[in-house]
Amino acid sequence: MHAFDVLGDPVRRRILELLATGERPAGSLVDAIHKEFGVSQAAVSQHLKVLREGGFASVLIEGPRRIYAVDTTSFQEVDVWLERFRGFWGRQLNAQHKEIGRGKWRRRRR
Repeated sequence: MHAFDVLGDPVRRRILELLATGERPAGSLVDAIHKEFGVSQAAVSQHLKVLREGGFASVLIEGPRRIYAVDTTSFQEVDVWLERFRGFWGRQLNAQHKEIGRGKWRRRRR
């Protein structure tokens, strides 16, 4: 599965947002996702499986507990893909910065 196919689902993106704050047990993720999306434990488990297989999450098994964390492997693939577009953002931000500067300069001249 392509990285953007994995990230295209809002539940999986939310799981990653939760994991970005630190490792979390599966039960904690299930509770949070169920509250926000009304998704069952089985569905959350499937999303976690997709994230693991896609290289976005890792799991540490401690007895009966599963501790999940962000895996940066596939984020690197996304970063490489986005690199070709960063030049566009930079030019747009530079143009916006210049326009803001012109506005300030005009206000000072008045």
